[in-house]
Amino acid sequence: MRQTPLYDECRALGAKFVDFHGWTLPVQFTGILQEHEHTRAKVSLFDCSHMGEFMVRGEDALRAVDRLLFCDTRGLPVGKCRYGAILNESGGIIDDALAMRLSDEELYIVTNAGPLELVSRVLQEACPTRTDSSDKSDRSDTSDVSDLSDATAKIDVQGPLAREVLMKLGFAAIARLKYYHVCRTKWSGAEITISRAGYTGELGYELFIPNDIAPSLWRALLAVDGVRPAGLGARDTLRLEVGYPLSGQDFDESRTPLEANLGRFVGWDKSFVGKEPLVAQRAAGGYPLLTPIRTPDRRAPRHGFEVRSGDEVVGAVTSGTFGPSVGHGIGLAYLRADAAALGTQLLAGPKALPVETVAAPFYTKGTCRI
Repeated sequence: MRQTPLYDECRALGAKFVDFHGWTLPVQFTGILQEHEHTRAKVSLFDCSHMGEFMVRGEDALRAVDRLLFCDTRGLPVGKCRYGAILNESGGIIDDALAMRLSDEELYIVTNAGPLELVSRVLQEACPTRTDSSDKSDRSDTSDVSDLSDATAKIDVQGPLAREVLMKLGFAAIARLKYYHVCRTKWSGAEITISRAGYTGELGYELFIPNDIAPSLWRALLAVDGVRPAGLGARDTLRLEVGYPLSGQDFDESRTPLEANLGRFVGWDKSFVGKEPLVAQRAAGGYPLLTPIRTPDRRAPRHGFEVRSGDEVVGAVTSGTFGPSVGHGIGLAYLRADAAALGTQLLAGPKALPVETVAAPFYTKGTCRI
């Protein structure tokens, strides 16, 4: 399995590791519940260096990549981020992505680990490197897509005290960084990119940094009072409490953005790969829908549970857990259209666990937008 630049740092802190899409990643340090609660109350660090990063430069590449993403990246102002996804020709989701406009000629794309090889190929095949400059080192006339994943580490600083922590380390550039915005700054002489998007529902910043300075920055962050490391276990409970779907688990190429309940992010007025079948599906209606569900107690729905209405199977759970911040079981399930209406009472799993369809987020006190 592959190791991130922070593997040794996490191991020294007593992390327990799991295989996540071929990466050795920390699932927990002191415990999932403690790490979850600490993130909600203070601030935690997450090693997310397994994710994919791409730099898109030049007019031709920007135009080509815009056609691959269902969100509008051409109209994205400098300094802002936008959520989107890359679809196949049938409208299925290859992967979701965050697009960040760094300059008029630069777009930064962040994707996931599971489909990274396919995503890299799709992005780079859409715009093969080409240049009008006789000097190949002069990138000003170059239009291409560069896969920066292997050279980039990612540290997520998440929690209500995240801004305060980064300011203590001299990251003045984030002082007025708004939700779903991005900036570039320097640390230890190296240029880093910082976005404010988050995946926990709390105030959070994502630091994209060169591999060689990742360990020193990780240690500097942990040296700030109140900062603790957290693993994938807490990241999963945190994201599910705010209703965020996970690529590869809650959707994949067999699901469309409409089925995955992502239709509100689609740029319906633009052209993109997979749009035609998506428009037809929207017109026809009646498709299954990824729906938030909750239990009346601490029992949790689990991935793969069948969901029934009486004796009839109407769907299946894709994600489920106990929500530490809400005190009951929560989950996401693909449900037949007639079973997805708000307030529907259903049964899940082999022991007929009672579940109810509800609205997301489950947890409503997050600080992500402050």
